[in-house]
Amino acid sequence: MDITRRKCLAGFAGIIASSSIFPAFATDTFKMGLLVSGSVAEEGWNRIAYDALRGVEKALGAKVSYVELQQNPATFEKAFRDYATQGYNVVLGHGFEYGDAALAVAEDFPDMVFLISSSDIHEGKVIGLNTDTSQPFYLMGVLAARLGKRAGLVGGMEIPPIQQAFEGFKNGVKSVNPDFPVSEVYVGSFVDTTAVKEATLSVIASGADFVLPHAGGAGMGGFQAIAESGKGVNTFSVFSDYTEVAPDNILGLCLTDYAAGVVRIVKSVRDGNPPTSNIEFGFADPDVMSFAYNEKAKTPVPAPLREEIAQLQARIASGEIQTRAR
Repeated sequence: MDITRRKCLAGFAGIIASSSIFPAFATDTFKMGLLVSGSVAEEGWNRIAYDALRGVEKALGAKVSYVELQQNPATFEKAFRDYATQGYNVVLGHGFEYGDAALAVAEDFPDMVFLISSSDIHEGKVIGLNTDTSQPFYLMGVLAARLGKRAGLVGGMEIPPIQQAFEGFKNGVKSVNPDFPVSEVYVGSFVDTTAVKEATLSVIASGADFVLPHAGGAGMGGFQAIAESGKGVNTFSVFSDYTEVAPDNILGLCLTDYAAGVVRIVKSVRDGNPPTSNIEFGFADPDVMSFAYNEKAKTPVPAPLREEIAQLQARIASGEIQTRAR
């Protein structure tokens, strides 16, 4: 595997020649970069981006590398520019927060394609790749209202992707019981595991018996709190499999094979056929998004409720049910 880890990239003088159309790139020169806030070693959000990068390398024979950054927008633009001056064809900024920096750099490097995770942006060659987590969270909301008495949502930063997921959850709850109580808290970080753990414990202390941590790699703290509370709190694993952390509590998993979607999009870019709009992955993309159950949970989801969830999932995939405002 020829993945280069770059804490900082040295820039080169000069700008790549511009073109008014998307060219097809030669396979042996095609290069893709990745920017993440935090570490790719973290389970969850950053790991799925790293797996996607590896998928592009394996499927397309691309030269790939990644840069680990702090959650600091001032560094994003420089990282994009460093990749652009080194002749990279595509760079994935893994998070909504990379959008503004990509737009600024794209003006100077019109040949490079900028993919932005968790974004609905589409301006020129800045293209959003949004995974609509409001869809699986809607199903989790239904499960919470059917199985519990009170739900709690623990988010990382209060940004649109997290808010949209929580909106889906609350809409799922309301479809069953409009009066079902749901508390919502943000810790302001995707890396502070301790803060997520403390917030989760606080939500549990308030009486929540269905709690969902959604805070990137810091979400680990939430699952630890759920397991350690000893109160039989139910939860769902998001993006990565955390069942080893809370095997009795995790009712199921919403996993995203982000690599499948990213490889598909990057291949179209390489071949000169880029997306003509932003991309949104959801249940209509079964190769990307899956929803499964943990058979070893202390109180597994009963079969009749699973059938109800399966029917709702199909209706969401078809567009019959809208899980969030558009």
